[in-house]
Amino acid sequence: MVETIDLVKASIEAGKGLLRPPLEGAGPPPESRAAPVLVPIRSLGVNHRDRIAHHLMSLEPRDRYLRFGFAATDEQIQRYADTLNFERDEIFGIYNRRLELIAMAHLAFSVDPDLSSCAEFGVSVSKSARGRGYGARLFDRAAMHARNEGVSRMFIHALSENTAMLKIARNAGATVERDGHESEAHLQLSPATFDSRWSEMVAEQMAQTDYRIKVQVKQFWDFLAEVQSLRREVQDAQRGSPN
Repeated sequence: MVETIDLVKASIEAGKGLLRPPLEGAGPPPESRAAPVLVPIRSLGVNHRDRIAHHLMSLEPRDRYLRFGFAATDEQIQRYADTLNFERDEIFGIYNRRLELIAMAHLAFSVDPDLSSCAEFGVSVSKSARGRGYGARLFDRAAMHARNEGVSRMFIHALSENTAMLKIARNAGATVERDGHESEAHLQLSPATFDSRWSEMVAEQMAQTDYRIKVQVKQFWDFLAEVQSLRREVQDAQRGSPN
């Protein structure tokens, strides 16, 4: 379990880069390939629905196929986003400093009364954010929330060719059963404890704080960019005006 003091230290370190000014005339700065000690993963509400749809639609055809098990069209993805039940299920997301949703997970709780202690996990990561362990971090976050909600078993339904997803499940201790081109992984969860509940509360508070800081920093740099643009326009106009 990550200690609270470690969460605070990691959050401070991760936030140092937020105040770096963007390079003038350059495109979006590349994301670092190394994941920080703390990855702020926040719970997403209904006000994030459009960003969820945008994230999923930005996936390449191959990634859409692996995420949904079929070649999902934009219309199908929009319908999926529109029907997300934020009151019943839990959606988790990772935002970069430009407030782009680069990874998300859907923890769907069973609606079958006989399977009320079960939940299903699905995840997607943008191509630019691969190789940093975000999928595994989201799985751990979802598993912690699931056990705190009384879930005793998490399931993952994936195509057998989705080796990255199945690797995450195996590394977490899940049992993977293959049935032709599809596979199912199930992980037995331990009962909730005071530590698990406390850890989730701290992680969520840190993630919410991180998001608010990113919003404020982005607003600052957007405002500064507008001021600089206006200043250049005035200077150009002055140079072009006759004496």
